[in-house]
Amino acid sequence: MKENKIRQLLSRQQPTTSTRIWSTWPFYTEVIGETGNFDYMEFVAEYAPFTHADLENLARAAELKSMGSMIKVDFQNRGYVAQKAVAAGFQAINFADHHTAEEVRESVAMMKPDCLGRGRFGYPNRRYIGTQSHIDQMDHVKRLDDIVLCFMIEKEEAMENIEEICSVPGVDMVQFGPSDYSMSAGKNRAEYEAEYKAAERKMIETALRHGVHPRCEIPTPEAAEYYISLGVKHFSLGDQLKVLEKFWKNDGKKMRERADSLK
Repeated sequence: MKENKIRQLLSRQQPTTSTRIWSTWPFYTEVIGETGNFDYMEFVAEYAPFTHADLENLARAAELKSMGSMIKVDFQNRGYVAQKAVAAGFQAINFADHHTAEEVRESVAMMKPDCLGRGRFGYPNRRYIGTQSHIDQMDHVKRLDDIVLCFMIEKEEAMENIEEICSVPGVDMVQFGPSDYSMSAGKNRAEYEAEYKAAERKMIETALRHGVHPRCEIPTPEAAEYYISLGVKHFSLGDQLKVLEKFWKNDGKKMRERADSLK
């Protein structure tokens, strides 16, 4: 049975690095893995179109490069998509838009094995079971227990319930979402930085106190230093669309100006 790389690193209290992709073309996952710089990739399914076959191909490409895989899912159909992703081979789920500890408990139960009343995830004859010559049921139970569950803390109500959320058994990681958090407070992120930074620090402190791993998205490696000083060891560096957009906007503008100068 394939080991869950992300779970292994968390269990050893080791740091983790990841990056976010939008494209379902597995070529990009292979390129990321080939660098050897990332422990796992995160497919932001909340933002991008995809099929069930895409999920299998993304997981396959990550496995090919001995890299872990996480998927970020919408709130409304989270159980369906998360279970399909795990059955395809994904090792971690990043849940968006939760407000309360009860919603978090419900999501955890969706991902825990339907074994002795613990959860609602059965034994689906999908890729991960079928390609392993139908692994034993109890091996499947272990695999489900190893799936890493991360929850976005991106609503004012979620921050009000952060102590209870971090106390829910099965919550492995939490991550702050400044844009959604600001919007939920009726604010623009650019005008609300001091407030959301304070909330983020509180989330990190609370998570560490409860033995939950805080995870942070950063635009540059240098940005990690601030979070490292707060005790954070888990990072998501960069975003496929933002990196390309920056290139097209900045270098593209320079090229446009040079081309226009030739008129």
